[in-house]
Amino acid sequence: MELTPFKVKEILDSMEIIIDTREQDTPRARRRYTTFGVPYKRATLDFGDYTYNFTLDGEKPFYEPDSRVIPHLAIERKMNLDELAGCFTHDRKRFEREMERVKAAGARMVLLVEDSTWENLINGRYRSKFTPQAFLASIVAWSIRYNLIIVFCREETSGRIIKEFCYRDLKERLEKEFSNEE
Repeated sequence: MELTPFKVKEILDSMEIIIDTREQDTPRARRRYTTFGVPYKRATLDFGDYTYNFTLDGEKPFYEPDSRVIPHLAIERKMNLDELAGCFTHDRKRFEREMERVKAAGARMVLLVEDSTWENLINGRYRSKFTPQAFLASIVAWSIRYNLIIVFCREETSGRIIKEFCYRDLKERLEKEFSNEE
C-alpha cells in the first residue's frame, strides 16, 4: 500500500482508542473516555490499559475485532501514587512480568499517573510504607530498564493525554513507513 500524505491523514482520522477489558467501567472512567475526542471500544490487551486501532484501506481494522491485542504502544494508567506504590511493592512480580511482556514485544509503554507529581513522590505524599527513596529509585530504574515513559497529570487531562500519545505514535509510525518507501 502506498502511503501518500492523503492516505496518512485518512488512517489518522480512522484512529480509535482501545480500552483493555480489565479497565473498570466507572463514572470516572467514562468521563475520561469522553475527553478522547475519538471513538473507543473495549478489547483484551496483552499489556497496558489503552492503545489504538486504525483502519487500512477504509475497511479493515489493523487489529481484528475480538482478537487479543499486542500493542505497539500501550498506556498503563494509575489513579495516583498510592496505586503505583502497590505496583512496586506487593504487586511487583506481576508488574515486572507485564513490563517484560512489553519489552519482549518490542513495544513502548507510557505509565500515566493521575493526580500525582514528582514532588509528591519525592516528599512521600502518598499512602504506603514504601519509602520515597526506594520509590524514586524503582520508578527511575524501571523507566530506564523498560524504556518506560513516565507521565504525571491531573485526572481531568488524562483522556486527552492518552489520545495524544496514541495519535502521535500512530503518526510517527505512518510517517516512518512513508519515508521508507521513498
